[in-house]
Amino acid sequence: MIEKYFVLTLSIAVLILVLELIREEKFTFKYAFGWIFVALLAIVFTVFDSLFSEIVHFLGFELTKDFVLCLFFAIFVFLSLMMTVFLCQQDKHNDTIAQQLGILEFELEELKKKLNQDKPS
Repeated sequence: MIEKYFVLTLSIAVLILVLELIREEKFTFKYAFGWIFVALLAIVFTVFDSLFSEIVHFLGFELTKDFVLCLFFAIFVFLSLMMTVFLCQQDKHNDTIAQQLGILEFELEELKKKLNQDKPS
């Protein structure tokens, strides 16, 4: 019973922390979505532990701890995949910005050259 309260308290704390980070604009929702999903999933499974037990047995696990281990692995894979997608998007964005900066620097140099040529000596 103590484990149930511990997991519930920890899940609620994570949810509150993530929501607070979003409120303070230190976290965007797209990055926080995975953490919110995991925290809500933990809260639901903690409150409705009979549902959790039914899912464990339906999936064919003999021990709940085996399912929990498998679930943690799946959650970490999910969060890692989400972070990889976001990093790839950020990388593409950085490439675009670098290309635009290169074009602007080139145009600036061309304008400087033109100004120097038009300037009376």
